[in-house]
Amino acid sequence: MPQPSAEQPLQLPPHLTEEHWRRARRELLAKMLGEFAYEELITPEPDGDGYALTVPGAPGPAAVYRFRARRGAYGGWQVDPASVACEQEPDGDPLRFVQRARHLLGLSGDTVGHLIRELTATLIADTRQLATELTAAELADLGHVELEGRQGGHPWIVPNKGRIGFSAQDAARWAPEARRPQPLPWLAVHRSLAEYRGPADLYERELDDPRRLRAALGERAGEYLLLPVHPWQWDEVVVPLFAPWIADGRIVPLPSDGDLRLPQQSIRSFFNLTRPERCTVKLPLAILNTLVWRGLPTRRTLAAPAVTAWVHGIRDGDPFLREECRVILLGELASVTVEHPLYRDLPEAPYQYKELLGAIWRESLDGCLDAGERGRTLAALLQTGSDGRALVAELVARSGLAPAAWLERLFAVMLPPLLHFLYRYGTVFSPHGENAIVVFDERDVPVRLAVKDFVDDINLSDQDLPELADLPAEVAGVLLREPPAQLCQFLHAGLFIGVYRYLAPLFERQLGLPEREFWALLRERILAHQRRFPGLRERFALFDLFAPRIDRLCLNRNRLLLDGYRDRPERPHAAVHGQVENALHPAAEAAMPGQRSRIVTPAP
Repeated sequence: MPQPSAEQPLQLPPHLTEEHWRRARRELLAKMLGEFAYEELITPEPDGDGYALTVPGAPGPAAVYRFRARRGAYGGWQVDPASVACEQEPDGDPLRFVQRARHLLGLSGDTVGHLIRELTATLIADTRQLATELTAAELADLGHVELEGRQGGHPWIVPNKGRIGFSAQDAARWAPEARRPQPLPWLAVHRSLAEYRGPADLYERELDDPRRLRAALGERAGEYLLLPVHPWQWDEVVVPLFAPWIADGRIVPLPSDGDLRLPQQSIRSFFNLTRPERCTVKLPLAILNTLVWRGLPTRRTLAAPAVTAWVHGIRDGDPFLREECRVILLGELASVTVEHPLYRDLPEAPYQYKELLGAIWRESLDGCLDAGERGRTLAALLQTGSDGRALVAELVARSGLAPAAWLERLFAVMLPPLLHFLYRYGTVFSPHGENAIVVFDERDVPVRLAVKDFVDDINLSDQDLPELADLPAEVAGVLLREPPAQLCQFLHAGLFIGVYRYLAPLFERQLGLPEREFWALLRERILAHQRRFPGLRERFALFDLFAPRIDRLCLNRNRLLLDGYRDRPERPHAAVHGQVENALHPAAEAAMPGQRSRIVTPAP
């Protein structure tokens, strides 16, 4: 009788050390206090040269959290991690804070339970980053693909690496910060289940030898569509839920194409490392992360190539966008969707079950760059190296420009194409930190903008604009129409609040550029664009970016109080809670010193 094999010892993640855990925990607590205060989930009170938050005991004595914070534009808070102190909680533990403050925050029992899990997973991911962090100079030397795995995640959402559904081993294998290139297997799916949109020669362009993958299908190869699949999705979703169609031969597993791929920050999109000129592939992944299940909605996935053709047509037909801005629009060239035959006919079922299997092929940035150019996501500019130096400070130093001049170049690259799409065409992208890619020259000076993720993040005006009168039916059927104020929110929330709110303090702290000047330069860039196109004066009033106050969109409040972790048939949207002063309004500059009367600059 064979002897049982020796039990494998449990593996301790090498990055999960007391030192890294303590630092990650303190930084996350500071972020939590700042973002919860911004969204008015908590109300810290002035206390000496800082602030204090009293968390009532339940039961037992109250806990008082004291900290120093920098107040900035849009009512933002930048809390100094080193300053956070609580006599009842000296370790600075965000998990214990949630446990203590759950009634103050108004959390339900199920929400607080899931939230602690998401926060713990986020902390584990943060310790991995801390264990392998690089200096600012080393970060600046990385290419855009390598830099993706060195980023800190969504700056606004506190549990930004929750990835509910992943085990610890899954995260160690597939998370961006794991930085592990791996091949992806492929599937063949019968055309009775799958639909394709895109060029006829996609497989010839993306595969060395499509016949090798089709060989297993024999004479019926023409009846099938091919697509890569995430191995985790195959094991956790495809086999359990598509078993009937695997059994009858309509879904056939195939080998890998052999190309090594690396996950982006979005975790479900993959760079091709073996052949960088080939497409990035975006795959569904049934994990809950940063508010939504990361699947691929069927109708939008099918429409992706049509949306790309339409938005490329606008750029190519507009000399300003094509020749002056030279904006790069990373097109979604092809897509395959596979609907589950049962969930398809259950409109009331949770949306996660309608986004299970498919693929989108997106243009590679590498194929769009000129000699000497290099791309970095906008989110990368918020990173700080192990030496305490911000990446953006390193880039400014390498450029040889003064900080204000470099920042003017950044705004001159980013704003004109975004504003032109809004004002001229009533069309807005969601230019958040991952969707917007800044292209730099060999001196690390910003020279142009690249934008991605069209079908999920392009929105149109609901006004009767002539530029939108002849939309292709497939495009009109999937892109959302929004009133002017909400269309402007994609720039305010996605870019100004979602990225620049964090970039401005970095410029002030590390480059000596006052925040007032940061927002004044941005305001002047928008006004300069309006002077450039005086014929669009009515559109400037319609899409008013200078309103005194704007709605406060809340991403953490959505998770904590609005949607929680419940299933629903439609994807959730950001919560709205009150309003904030618009940093672009002329009166905001005068008000900003008052907002900042309690600033304490964190130690480097």
